[in-house]
Amino acid sequence: MTTRDRQPPSRDYQLMVSALADVTRRRDAELDEAEQAYQDSAARAAGELAHAENDALSADRWAGAAAAQVLDVDREAARLWAQLRRARGLRVRALGEMPDPAPIETLPRVALQRRPSSALPSDLDGVVTGNGRQSPRALLARAADRIEDRLRPTSRRPLPRWSLPLLPMIGAIASSLAGLVAAGLVTFGQTAVFGGLLIRGLGWLAFIIAPSAGVPAAAYLAHQRLHARLDIGGIGLTLLGGMIAATLLSLSFAAH
Repeated sequence: MTTRDRQPPSRDYQLMVSALADVTRRRDAELDEAEQAYQDSAARAAGELAHAENDALSADRWAGAAAAQVLDVDREAARLWAQLRRARGLRVRALGEMPDPAPIETLPRVALQRRPSSALPSDLDGVVTGNGRQSPRALLARAADRIEDRLRPTSRRPLPRWSLPLLPMIGAIASSLAGLVAAGLVTFGQTAVFGGLLIRGLGWLAFIIAPSAGVPAAAYLAHQRLHARLDIGGIGLTLLGGMIAATLLSLSFAAH
């Protein structure tokens, strides 16, 4: 007979009850851990789902704003192209129809931002985009200004006041140069050279137009440098300086 056989039945029952209680406690602990893990996973999934929904809404708003900008840019480009075809000095047949947009395969991959949620609709109208390039609106605005300047050159602003005293000086300098050239042609034509009469005639013609020689120079400087127009008053000041210089030059030649 073994030791186990000598133990009373009540002892075996107590051992089995204790073992069953231990198993029950372990089962309850594992169930609690599994329930807690499930709750944590569900909370994380709900948070990620909400974040994904917010990103999707932001992406939809960004895509809608980008699509609206594309439509606006296309309409503005078509308007500017039609306006450009009406510009003076351009041949419509040589210009042709408006070219198609560049295919998507040729566009840079970094043209769109990686995080649409960070791009608000107002950012699409900025002068410089996130990758350092100028926005289409800024480029079209610059092209519109140049076309407008080509179509309506008379809409330039008048000359600033500080430039008015320079106009007689420009007229005087240009008239003096033209007068010196005219005097040189007349003097050279008086020598015994072939075509002397024609050379003298060109010299006298240059001397006649010498007072107005500064008007083209003044108009060029006003248009290119000052982005203004040379009005009647500016032309008069330029002619005044040219006539004074031509008169003084004539008197000096007559004295000699």
